[in-house]
Amino acid sequence: MADKVAGNDLTSTLQEFFHELGDSILFAGKASREIFRRPFEGEEFARQCYLIGYKTLALISITAFIMGLVLTLQTWPMLRDLGAEAELPGLICVSILREIGPVITALIFAGKVGSGLGAELGSMRVTEQIDAMEVSGTNPMKFLVSTRILATTLMVPLLVIYADAIGLIGSFIGINLQGSVSLKLFIINSFEDIRYIDIIPATIKTFFFGFAIGLIGCYKGYTASGGTQGVGWASNMAVVISSVVIFIIDLIAVQLTEIVI
Repeated sequence: MADKVAGNDLTSTLQEFFHELGDSILFAGKASREIFRRPFEGEEFARQCYLIGYKTLALISITAFIMGLVLTLQTWPMLRDLGAEAELPGLICVSILREIGPVITALIFAGKVGSGLGAELGSMRVTEQIDAMEVSGTNPMKFLVSTRILATTLMVPLLVIYADAIGLIGSFIGINLQGSVSLKLFIINSFEDIRYIDIIPATIKTFFFGFAIGLIGCYKGYTASGGTQGVGWASNMAVVISSVVIFIIDLIAVQLTEIVI
């Protein structure tokens, strides 16, 4: 009897998972089509870019700086024992540009912006503001969803580039805490081993990070129900699912890069 109940629960969970997966794919298709349909909501898109960037800039700055500083301080003793201190700037630079910078920035972005999108659209859904927009002739899918997804898709790569630069500044300060290295020498040692294959895949996947975060946050908020409790649930699930999807996209990107190389 217990096995039968467990089997029914598993079947129900799988059905719910695939049902929501299908709905999210259809939602992504609708939102993507609205991006290319006129008129383009340029003012709302610009406002979302500003708000999204402004909301996360300070947090990403602090995190990236500490990330570069701590990574340098922890790596330096090992390279010192091997007599390879000169390789430290290049090692840190490759690590930040290829993996640490994009993934950490995307996770912070998901926690800050993804939850905000889920809560914002969820509140509009449960208070029937989205229904009111539909009745008044405004297309909420274009005005609310497409502009936010497009903004996150654009802003995540820009924030990752910014975070990489701040992380390298933190690394430079960390190296100078252990010795004395000029900025010119640090830059030369950092970028002499960098190849296009280190930068291009890492940049391309950040667009997918941004699209996924915007899509999941908007989908969870747009389909929220159950009052204030549903809004909280939508915000929480937006962060959880976005974080998991970021790791999945990163894994796929690494595998594809290895195949191409």
